[in-house]
Amino acid sequence: MKKYDIVILTDRRYLKAVKGDSYSENIVLEDHLVKKAFEERGLKVTRKAWDDSSFDWNNTNAALFRTTWDYFHRFDEFSTWFEKASQQTIVINSKEIIYWNRDKHYLTDLSEKGIRIPPTLFIETGSVEILQSLVNETDWKEFILKPAISGAARHTYRFLKKDAKGFEEIFRNLIKEESMLLQEFQPSILRKGEISLVFFGNQFSHAVLKKGKEGDFRVQDDFGGTVHKYLPNEEEIEFATNALIAVPYKPVYARVDIMWDNQNRLCLGELELIEPELWFRFYPDSTHRLAKKTIEYLQVQKLF
Repeated sequence: MKKYDIVILTDRRYLKAVKGDSYSENIVLEDHLVKKAFEERGLKVTRKAWDDSSFDWNNTNAALFRTTWDYFHRFDEFSTWFEKASQQTIVINSKEIIYWNRDKHYLTDLSEKGIRIPPTLFIETGSVEILQSLVNETDWKEFILKPAISGAARHTYRFLKKDAKGFEEIFRNLIKEESMLLQEFQPSILRKGEISLVFFGNQFSHAVLKKGKEGDFRVQDDFGGTVHKYLPNEEEIEFATNALIAVPYKPVYARVDIMWDNQNRLCLGELELIEPELWFRFYPDSTHRLAKKTIEYLQVQKLF
């Protein structure tokens, strides 16, 4: 018999809350709410850092990704751990989903299925393309440059066409090591923000509106952005639902980030299927929806 039914995965920085640090306090609070929802269903649950070398991953039926927010900074180390751990236990979301979603090339898959995304160019690792030349080939006025594997706005830059030369060295250094995206900037995010819709299975649960601080396109609270409870309309829910339907796999949980493009149409910013923030502190009852869908998934795997 396994020691645990579920291990909730986090980043070792957030194993304990730092008093007075609302960011870490929110992480610990939300993970506690998730743990409690599973325990109320009679499951044995613990919380571990994904890189805890003292833990035997054979000792849990499943590992649930929650707040592993350092993995994209330690990608090689994470990949080695993940390959081994996913052979020892069930990972949620599934291994296939995590491999597919960790690289933003998935946006191409969704675009080919009719899901609107911002105009995007992919530049592959080792390319000798000149950033200024790439910029000049478009009719865009303003750009976003970011890595294909990233999170929390790591190496994400916004610039005007006339200023591309100033980002050439940054681009050259990054493209040596990783693939990059060049996207047309959608200024509506400055005025309207970005909507994040949370789903368990393909069923909509709740949403928030994220807004950057004055003049900043980055809506993450890491950069001074604010988060507000939000009631999406039917069009917004339908767009997000269709984006999920286009995914080649069935996630237990998902976050669909949408915004308005330069023609004032809804478009997909990101589809977060690995370790998205889900704002359980605003919607504590939604942890029971996560627990329900997770248990249903594990029952299909014949673990319960």
